[in-house]
Amino acid sequence: MAKGYWIARVDVKNEEGYKPYAAANPAIFKKYGGRFLVRGGKFDAAEGSTRAPTSSSSFPTMLRRSPAIARPNIKKTSKSACLTPQSN
Repeated sequence: MAKGYWIARVDVKNEEGYKPYAAANPAIFKKYGGRFLVRGGKFDAAEGSTRAPTSSSSFPTMLRRSPAIARPNIKKTSKSACLTPQSN
């Protein structure tokens, strides 16, 4: 079965509210076999305009990825962090 990936790009409007959200993710992802490939940090745009920092995660399968990112507390914690998702 193919691996599952999650690529997230968000603008954080409330740094203090973001801390609990960021702290909760590793344990929940680990529960579903996920791991971070890239997680925020400083970045340079090689060309074009910059976008929000990106987080990329890998899971053993799509079936394991889905409950990790659809869990109720991701909505609860992302709301307190005032996250704004970026679309392509």
